[in-house]
Amino acid sequence: MAMAVAQHRVSTSGSSSINKHLDASGKYVRYTAEQVEALERVYAECPKPSSLRRQQLIRECPILSNIEPKQIKVWFQNRRCREKQRKESSRLQTVNRKLSAMNKLLMEENDRLQKQVSQLVCENGYMRQQLHTVNASATDASCDSVVTTPQHSLRDPTNPAGLLSIAEETLAEFLSKATGTAVDWVQMPGMKPGPDSVGIFAISQSCSGVAARACGLVSLEPTKIAEILKDRPSWLRDCRNLEVFTMFPAGSGGTIELVYTQMFAPTTLAPARDFWTLRYTTTLENGSFVVCERSLSGSGAGPSTAAAAQFVRAEVLPSGYLIRPCEGGGSIIHIVDHLNLEAWSVPEVLRPLYESSKVIAQKMTIAALRYVKQIAQETSGEVVYSMGRQPAVLRTFSQRLSRGFNDAINGFNDDGWSIMNCDGNEDVIIAINSSKSFSCTSNPNNALPFVGGVLCAKASMLLQNVPPAVLVRFLREHRSEWADFNVDAYTAASLKAGTYAYPGMRPTRFSGSQIIMPLGHTIEHEEILEVIRLEGHSLVQEDAFVSRDIHLLQICSGIDENAVGACSELVFAPIDEMFPDDAPLIPSGFRIIPLESKPADTQDSLTTNRTLDLTSSLEVGPATNHSSGDVPSSQNSRSVLTIAFQFPFDSSLQDNVATMARQYVRSVISSVQRVATAISPSGLSADVGPKLSPGSPEALTLAQWICQSYSYHIGAELLRSESLGSDSMLKNLWQHQDAILCCSLKSLPVFIFANQAGLDMLETTLVSLQDITLDKIFDEPGRKALCSDFAKLMQQGYAYFPAGICMSTMGRHVSYEQAVAWKVLEADESTVHCLAFSFVNWSFV
Repeated sequence: MAMAVAQHRVSTSGSSSINKHLDASGKYVRYTAEQVEALERVYAECPKPSSLRRQQLIRECPILSNIEPKQIKVWFQNRRCREKQRKESSRLQTVNRKLSAMNKLLMEENDRLQKQVSQLVCENGYMRQQLHTVNASATDASCDSVVTTPQHSLRDPTNPAGLLSIAEETLAEFLSKATGTAVDWVQMPGMKPGPDSVGIFAISQSCSGVAARACGLVSLEPTKIAEILKDRPSWLRDCRNLEVFTMFPAGSGGTIELVYTQMFAPTTLAPARDFWTLRYTTTLENGSFVVCERSLSGSGAGPSTAAAAQFVRAEVLPSGYLIRPCEGGGSIIHIVDHLNLEAWSVPEVLRPLYESSKVIAQKMTIAALRYVKQIAQETSGEVVYSMGRQPAVLRTFSQRLSRGFNDAINGFNDDGWSIMNCDGNEDVIIAINSSKSFSCTSNPNNALPFVGGVLCAKASMLLQNVPPAVLVRFLREHRSEWADFNVDAYTAASLKAGTYAYPGMRPTRFSGSQIIMPLGHTIEHEEILEVIRLEGHSLVQEDAFVSRDIHLLQICSGIDENAVGACSELVFAPIDEMFPDDAPLIPSGFRIIPLESKPADTQDSLTTNRTLDLTSSLEVGPATNHSSGDVPSSQNSRSVLTIAFQFPFDSSLQDNVATMARQYVRSVISSVQRVATAISPSGLSADVGPKLSPGSPEALTLAQWICQSYSYHIGAELLRSESLGSDSMLKNLWQHQDAILCCSLKSLPVFIFANQAGLDMLETTLVSLQDITLDKIFDEPGRKALCSDFAKLMQQGYAYFPAGICMSTMGRHVSYEQAVAWKVLEADESTVHCLAFSFVNWSFV
């Protein structure tokens, strides 16, 4: 009886608050169409509005006056839930289509293998019978017949009938490679087939030349895919030029083209390659679309221009793209790249780059499939980047940076490049281009010509036992270790208005810190595009308050040791802070190409603790401590580092700039060698990379301190109890939905840690986080609230802040419903290590 009375009291006390949200019939107030439309408009701008924003919405929209704030909050929660369910349903449908397509491919492969087994059994029995009956003369005759092969060089390349015959043979040979066993294929190491991977990859084994094959599912129509892939310079960064000399129709609506293609050399140590090929485009009876290609008549055919003298003629064996339409939309692509790159023409140390099927897969086959998938996602609207830039615009910037860097490395005569005062013994090659002008093809009127031209200092060197990904990560994250910011300032000043600041530059002090602002990335994060801001201030009194920051546009690739990629690169160019779409670019940078595959038994050793600061361990996995003795002594990997730096110059200062460029590149080489020695597996020791400050914990330890201190001060758990294991704690803290940030206790607090939500909220990276101070993220009311409650925070160990607004590094406003701050205590619970902040239910306004 007492229990019933108690329950009645609880029911009665709660009924008054519940009835506020109920109409006369005892239900929540139903929304009208106008009310739903108003709420949808707000949802489109801010899916997670704060309580202040919801109250403001009720005040600004009279039609919502009869709706309680709590009911509106529930509406937004339901709306977000429906949106999440819709996206999840769409994702599952996509995965289902991919699984169906992959299942179809595997069934076809199984059928093909079963037929092959039956055929081999029959052939084996036949051969055994023949061995007992065939005499020696018959054997000699059969050998003579085997040597007889079609000689394409005997055919007239100007005769359409002859070319059509070659095209049909090319088609048959290509199809036998794409779906058959004309080449002995093996699965590419490191690639796993599946609906979420880039595709199924295979590389050749024991065949002439080098070959790679790929198969993948793409949500584009076959004709669109063929159009994209035929425009090779748009997706293959190593392709300098592709020119169609002749084109005529073939049967069944197909076309035959004679194509001349030029490829960049990856380093200064080898000549570039070119190809003279026949390309055949046709449609098969089953509706599949085919683009296949092969070389014509060996090295003597094709255009004989002055530019061709700088190239070695390589050979394309039957290769191409088979594109099969898929039920329910999309296409299945089969890609085959089969080349003979004439390895004899390069130094012996570089020949692995020209004799490896894996390198061909990484540079061409994987690049083709990834690019098509990237376009498919951009077309469907799945890719959205910050700063309002369209993905196609950012992709164009990446292509221009890569092309400009390749131009500098190769220095082709027909582009105006010539070697300056080189006797063959120089370690650094100086090339000049007096006819160079920089512009975007979309607006040629914005060309930026230089009175003297552009000078390039470049060099290549061999590295031993240096993981390329680790070295490029270091060069990216610690620019001050190798770069002279005054040289960057010289190049940036020269670009701004064609003025030249060398010598006699205005004295400037650079803090050595850099802020990395991400712009975009490819779908698998194998390439990152970002803007780097180097902070500088004039030392001249009258310009003391004028900012002299330098902005660099930069692409970085190959920074993950476990990813499949051909090389690791860091390419950058000064850019105006306004970042116009047609900005002139003079790229410089580094390229590191591994010459040998990493041995399987040393894979783990390459991902050991070479983290360069506290938070970078979150990107490569939990940090562990390994001494140099843990690394196998058998590790002996080699790679080639190529450096190229470009400088605009005035004709009267050519010699001065050349001297400066040579000295600067030599100093960069010296710095890189010093860093490479420190981070090589054989040199792993306590001296690796810059040190953490004394007492700084590893990421796992800091995660434990954050969670334990939250529980100690707040009296609640930050994470669920089942996620409190040491490894899972860091992972769950990293994936926590609220933004969690830690800042130091210095006089000017800077951030030292943030989880993924914190990085998203600030629109920054782990590297740039440590250059952001606490006061920069709050607006004026937020700073006042922080100052007023700071004494309370330090006294009682925690403080709550009401809903408010803070700023991302991109200048965007971020609203949050509540912020919690607490002191992070070390293991002894008496020493305060840092302050932690949690921003609850944050969203961009």
